[in-house]
Amino acid sequence: MEKSSRILGGLFGVACGDALGGTLEFLTQDEGKKKHGYLKDIIGGGCWDLEPGEVTDDTMMTIAVAEGILDNPENPINYIGERFMKWYLSKPKDIGEIIEFALREYSRSKDWSKTAKFAHDYCSGMSAGNGSLMRCIPVALYYEDINKMIEVTEKQSKLTHFDDKATRACVLYNKLVNKYINGASKIPAIREVIKEFQEYKEVFNKRKEELEPSGYVVDTLICSLWCFINTVTFEDAVCEAVNLCGDADTIGAITAGLAGVYYGFFNIPERWKDKILVKDKLMEIPERLGLRNE
Repeated sequence: MEKSSRILGGLFGVACGDALGGTLEFLTQDEGKKKHGYLKDIIGGGCWDLEPGEVTDDTMMTIAVAEGILDNPENPINYIGERFMKWYLSKPKDIGEIIEFALREYSRSKDWSKTAKFAHDYCSGMSAGNGSLMRCIPVALYYEDINKMIEVTEKQSKLTHFDDKATRACVLYNKLVNKYINGASKIPAIREVIKEFQEYKEVFNKRKEELEPSGYVVDTLICSLWCFINTVTFEDAVCEAVNLCGDADTIGAITAGLAGVYYGFFNIPERWKDKILVKDKLMEIPERLGLRNE
């Protein structure tokens, strides 16, 4: 499989998982099943009253990370931050609490070194949310050098999320993306990478009923890994993820980003890709992000 298909699959995956999951956001599994059965189509609605194919902060911040890298690949962090602020000032309908506090602080201080700590303190030390994980995939799609990839992955997380649990989740995720970009096998890659991240080893022994689809980054990534491990197609992985409900758009986006890289762009359902309202923007990015990887 060409790397361009994996890169485009990762970006479109995030958007498809986000748009599909947005319908089920914040519902319990009982509520989701009662309203939608087992959701398999992008229909919009939900708590944000989305148009079919409309995406949320997961996709828009992913685009911001990608564009910040393209603005200055050698030193992208301030440029990523500027893209975050441009998005924030557009008054999006969906923005996570930790990220909102961090970006609000930057509006006041104009100092990125203060933003994540401010949000951490404001949230009484509860800053291990999934908001930096949901957006981190462009780093692994762009940087071939593993050390540079890890450095940028960590720094983009620390713009808004002070807790090291968020940073570690981003690094684990992007190490997997890096392996799949280069054609690694699904389960062996997870087993290898997870050796460095003991808090995630339990994913291989979890039952579906034990998954916690919360906004806590460890819960989120365990949910996403479980859905990816226990399915054999892109569509099945993403449907399993969003139908956990809870933080459905983010769990869907994270699962679908990883699955999109592994299975490739052409294994994402056409009925999903065609619905995405920002598809033109997503198509532009890989032309600049990934052509050098061919």
